[in-house]
Amino acid sequence: MWRAILLATLVLVPAYWALLIGVVSVASTRPGGVASPGLWIAFGLMLVPFVFVVLAFASAHPRAPGAVAKAMGLTLVIGIPVSALAADAATGFVAGIAAGGVVALRSDVDRPWKARMLAVLVATVWAFVTVRVVPEAAVLLAPILPFTSVGLADHLVLLRRERRAALLPPTGRG
Repeated sequence: MWRAILLATLVLVPAYWALLIGVVSVASTRPGGVASPGLWIAFGLMLVPFVFVVLAFASAHPRAPGAVAKAMGLTLVIGIPVSALAADAATGFVAGIAAGGVVALRSDVDRPWKARMLAVLVATVWAFVTVRVVPEAAVLLAPILPFTSVGLADHLVLLRRERRAALLPPTGRG
């Protein structure tokens, strides 16, 4: 799982930076921005499906093609409204990509959805607050948060189940 998260994040970082270059250049009032911000935005958006392909196939998702399609849809359905409500690009990016990662990343845990959605919420709130308090940290850490938060949620669920199993008395006959 962690190898898939690392590989997908390595593909996500250039997509994020390309999107960021394009969005900042469009929103900038200073002269001297990039010549074609639309090309940067298009390049970043073009890489996003490959991010989910890497995540689904590297994690050996049993239904990887369908998971990739669902991930792309969730990214749009969650990311666009959150970005509009937050009035910044980083928060919507984190929310959308993390929501897509929830379905694209294979899970070794039964019913991990509650923990994964909580991880998406925590990462989104963190991005929202950080953009307002320390924008430099938000810009630098935004591409690392989405899949790492989902992976940590699965990891914590596994640890909790192992602890519960260790506390239960044995049920077999000797």
